[in-house]
Amino acid sequence: MKHILRALQVGPLAANCYIFGCTETKAAAIIDPGGNAAAIQRQLTGDGLKAECVINTHGHYDHTGANGEFKLPVFIHKADAGAAAYFRFIKDGDIIKVGNLSLEVIHTPGHSPGSVCLRCGEILFSGDTVFAGTIGRTDLHGGSEERMAESLAKLAAMIDDRTKIYPGHGPSTTMGQEREENPFL
Repeated sequence: MKHILRALQVGPLAANCYIFGCTETKAAAIIDPGGNAAAIQRQLTGDGLKAECVINTHGHYDHTGANGEFKLPVFIHKADAGAAAYFRFIKDGDIIKVGNLSLEVIHTPGHSPGSVCLRCGEILFSGDTVFAGTIGRTDLHGGSEERMAESLAKLAAMIDDRTKIYPGHGPSTTMGQEREENPFL
């Protein structure tokens, strides 16, 4: 799997926005553009990539703030879409093609009802489900400790220890490291 992966901290809460691109086709997805659309576009241009879509791991503003700045299809789980009509809905098990790459949608409610993770081989974009050493908050509107526990058990059963986790905030980690050090896993 040949890919380009760039991380940018964007928006007022320093959310991680990821640019995930195919080296062969130069197609890319923008994951969680919470702000700073100009910086995201500069990174795309600098890498010679053409964004084909925006994917939101959940509907909180710090991850969706720059959605409207890109004239692209925006994918989100229906449970987090709100009233916006421009979304394309995704669900558990869906595959989003990015050039020759495939991102599998894994529905992981808990932080929000429509939280998802995105997996491509041994890469997992975890949104606000799993962070290095902790998990996303469940005390916000729509959050659920019970649903989060179910989602974490689901991830623990299906994600290999070598898988690199790219969270919605903070540094990257691996599933193996989280199994050893994260009290929630």
